[in-house]
Amino acid sequence: MSARTDEDFTAYVRARLAWLRRVAYLLCQDWQGADDLVQTAITSLYVHWRRARALENIDGYARTILVRSFLSERRGGWARRVTLASPVPDLPGLAPDADGALDVRAALAGLPPRQRATLVLRFYCDLNVDQCARVLGCSAGTVKSQTAKALTGLRRALEEPGGPGRAGELRAAGHTEPGAGRAGATGAGRPGAPGGGTPASGPRGDARPRAWVASMRRAGRG
Repeated sequence: MSARTDEDFTAYVRARLAWLRRVAYLLCQDWQGADDLVQTAITSLYVHWRRARALENIDGYARTILVRSFLSERRGGWARRVTLASPVPDLPGLAPDADGALDVRAALAGLPPRQRATLVLRFYCDLNVDQCARVLGCSAGTVKSQTAKALTGLRRALEEPGGPGRAGELRAAGHTEPGAGRAGATGAGRPGAPGGGTPASGPRGDARPRAWVASMRRAGRG
């Protein structure tokens, strides 16, 4: 690459590194794994930078690389062979409702990788169903079914006795049951923006549980 191209790439990574790490953390559920995933993603982005910099939405391209790298690692043998001997202490900082963020973080970690990726894309990255399907390389129907299964698993983990959840507090905070929202989800914010707009509730089985989403975003800042 030319010196100017390298400068453009460096400037982009410097500006978006914090966002990439937050998305990677929600996928991996630990900061060490998130940093490794981001390194893999930005290496691939650098290789394809000439193509990426010509696109209107570089964030979307980078996010696709990140998510697909995560899913590829989980399908490979390394993720199944290598485990930490003990949990790495990720201590929460001071934040509003830190307990809620930790509850959602624990429940999210218990989901299968593809379901976890689907929730992160739909409710943290604010992608609509079609955008999510393009990132995951699947059909819109698969995204809807994965979202419904993931929300059911998340609710079960948060509400089960002895689990991380506090069902009464979540209901008081306004969480909605899947299927209670309006049909026709569309992404409202700029795709990939951590604080982007809030898409409308999706079709049946794909409604937004507001309290969980707020906690997921706090977990991503953890």
